Amino acid sequence: MTDYGHDLWFGSFVTPAARPPQAPVELALASERAGLDLVSFQDHPYQSAFQDTWTLMSYVAARTERIRISGNVLSLPLRSPAVLARAAASLDRLTGGRVDLGIGAGAFWDGIAAMGGRRLTPGQAVQALEEAVQVIRGLWATDEPGPLKVDGEYYSVTGAKRGPAPAHRIPIHIGAYKPRMLRLTGRIADGWLPSLGYLPDGPASLDAMNEQIDEAASAAGREPAAVSRLLNLSGRFTTGGGGLLQGTPGDWAEQLADLALQYGVSGFILASDEPAELDLFGHEVAPRTRELVQSERTA
Repeated sequence: MTDYGHDLWFGSFVTPAARPPQAPVELALASERAGLDLVSFQDHPYQSAFQDTWTLMSYVAARTERIRISGNVLSLPLRSPAVLARAAASLDRLTGGRVDLGIGAGAFWDGIAAMGGRRLTPGQAVQALEEAVQVIRGLWATDEPGPLKVDGEYYSVTGAKRGPAPAHRIPIHIGAYKPRMLRLTGRIADGWLPSLGYLPDGPASLDAMNEQIDEAASAAGREPAAVSRLLNLSGRFTTGGGGLLQGTPGDWAEQLADLALQYGVSGFILASDEPAELDLFGHEVAPRTRELVQSERTA
């Protein structure tokens, strides 16, 4: 059993579809009404059917009051890390500290190249992501002396002025599946953000992947618990049990509690474009899952 001891939180994963344009905004509002902690959005700038994710996040931030906002995950090859750092810090200040930063090394390289991004090999993409995080955190570090200088192979800044400082320490969550990315996550990330549907062996994959993150964190002098374990989910609410995330809200709660206690998952993010599902997830699944986990931890 792997229990990193984090408090549980729950979020939504929304498609930034352009038709109708207000649909993802309404889903963000539904997420907030459901009591969810976070609303997150896919980021595929090469998809002409999608609205720009950062623009959408900014608009949602102005329409909401409490819920945190994140990309899930932002496509780093099409977003300059220096500009992204300033954008995230600015939105965090404007919202009073409601921004998380989910980033990925890149996928769908044909689409990225079509939009003017650099096509990278897997190894190059990992190195580029590590350099990008150094740039982002360096520009946020307004308490450090002098301008920022990062001389990377893929991302460099020379004498960039630091700031603005975010309203809070923005957590950086990395979408990762392969060993090099998992080790990078353990070394530098605040959170690991995979999707359950992409895990090769379902939840059973989490053991070995957690172990790679933990080993890399320890080798870097970090506590493994410094890396939160998050999980994108999809499923269906039904009147009877039918397998993993195919059942009643009570069934879901029992299964998510098992994921929290057995694999250390502390953030559950439901991919759904249905307000009724978000309502069930926030008002029924989330509190029951917290109760079950708390009961087990204090037993």
